[in-house]
Amino acid sequence: MSDEKQELERESILLRILWMVIFVIVWQLAELLLGAVVLLQLGYRLFYGAPNAGLLGFGDSLSQYLAQIGRFGTFNTDEKPWPFADWPTPRAPEGETAHSIPPAPHPVRDEEPKL
Repeated sequence: MSDEKQELERESILLRILWMVIFVIVWQLAELLLGAVVLLQLGYRLFYGAPNAGLLGFGDSLSQYLAQIGRFGTFNTDEKPWPFADWPTPRAPEGETAHSIPPAPHPVRDEEPKL
């Protein structure tokens, strides 16, 4: 019975190693994506004077995703990150408020329909 248990543990660790290698590759891609978000957010901040709300949310959830990969890879958790779990929900920003564009006023037309 103990030989069977050892064999299952060996298969389990080999499967975990495979997932860790896959998530290391995903980490590298996500890291490049995060770098692009950082540069885009910097350009947006310099141009508009405030960060972009969409990039704030995506950057936060991507950062949390990278943290999930790190926790899985370092054996702090057995829960595999996305796509096996939900994508992290962005938290409220703690820094600057996002740039907002007020809605355009609806034009008022004071015309009668043409026949």
